[in-house]
Amino acid sequence: MLKHIPPCISPELMAVLMRMGHGDEIVLADGNFPAESHTQRSVRADGHGVPELLDAILKFFPLDTFVDHPASVMQPVDPTTPEPSIWTEYRRLLTKHEGREIELRPVERFRFYDLARSAYAIVATGETAIYANLILKKGVVLS
Repeated sequence: MLKHIPPCISPELMAVLMRMGHGDEIVLADGNFPAESHTQRSVRADGHGVPELLDAILKFFPLDTFVDHPASVMQPVDPTTPEPSIWTEYRRLLTKHEGREIELRPVERFRFYDLARSAYAIVATGETAIYANLILKKGVVLS
């Protein structure tokens, strides 16, 4: 055990976060996302929701400041669907940890799948909210 590591971050997840480089992406996938079939590097986080993991990960994970959209979400298929309420929580957590407002880029479902396939890793969570999938692009740590 180590001090100050949130218990929802497994040793496997911490290793993935540390191995990622600038510009690499990680997917925090809800419980309905086909994680195993969309990546060769998956991490299980059963029993944890995306907001809990996002809050824990952002303590260590800098977002990319060299791109317009370092955070992307899966856009609802039906255009009349209201914005998922979980996105408000994502914005709050991103702002809290980044100290700036982060715009969530909605991405069409099949385009999101394509992006997920090229991500460094997918974290398969137990999140039950619909359209709770999130892609984060890693930035650099400035000292």
